Amino acid sequence: MSFFITFEGIEGCGKSTQARVLVERLNGEGRQALLTHEPGGSELTVEIRRLLADPDGELDRQAELFLFLADRAQHVATIIRPALEAGTIVVSDRYSDSTMAYQGYGRGHDLRWLAEINQKACQATMPDLTLWLDCSVETGLDRAIKQRGGPSDRFEREPLEFHRSVRGGFVELHRQSSERMVRIDAEAPPEEVGNEIYRHVAGRLP
Repeated sequence: MSFFITFEGIEGCGKSTQARVLVERLNGEGRQALLTHEPGGSELTVEIRRLLADPDGELDRQAELFLFLADRAQHVATIIRPALEAGTIVVSDRYSDSTMAYQGYGRGHDLRWLAEINQKACQATMPDLTLWLDCSVETGLDRAIKQRGGPSDRFEREPLEFHRSVRGGFVELHRQSSERMVRIDAEAPPEEVGNEIYRHVAGRLP
């Protein structure tokens, strides 16, 4: 029973924790679920993740974009698609919507062109359900910085306006794809967030 779920949201929204909780719950019920993430979800792309996160890195925005897309192509080919073909529920912490939100709305790449190359990197492998954990930029950054003891990567060090643009991108993506992409109030208590996520997942699984 293959099913592809993605978690999306701004920095500090709690998606990584909730993705892990969901996979643990699904596996605890006897389902076969796999947790993965982007960037760096495959063995060969760990170095890409390091380059993209390096707070001292000075990546050109085009180079940054193509590193994300290379990571996606390898991730799909070696992790996501084989697991789906084996009948596994795949849960990915970030996927194609992050590319649109961060690289399109955040970095300012042309949205139509970006959508086309983003689709190519996905290789026709699109989520059945996307859980967008939404919170204010201020809340998200405050959580992320407190958790790590300060801004720890290039994206957390971006100015507030960048993060507001990214969140605005997720708002627009949700408007365009509201059947696939479900908004979850990430400012609610974590247990409530987890229960809301599970309710949506349970209602969609075959």
